[in-house]
Amino acid sequence: MKIEVYGTGCGNCKAVEKNAAKAIKESEVDAEIVKIQEMDQIFAAGIIETPGLGIDGEIKSMGRIPSVDEIKKWIESKK
Repeated sequence: MKIEVYGTGCGNCKAVEKNAAKAIKESEVDAEIVKIQEMDQIFAAGIIETPGLGIDGEIKSMGRIPSVDEIKKWIESKK
């Protein structure tokens, strides 16, 4: 499983990455976090407001920080 964190490295983007890492650990899945920081790649993915989060290429959120529990639900639905 690949979890993409879209953003330029701001505090909110780091919070999304931290929540995603905790959700992966608690869900006990084999997943990697990929940080996408180049604006052209962010826009190409359809993200119009950062931070964004995608799982296996499917955008799950943008412009907010999803909770650990919310990310865990998304991970579980992909198992």
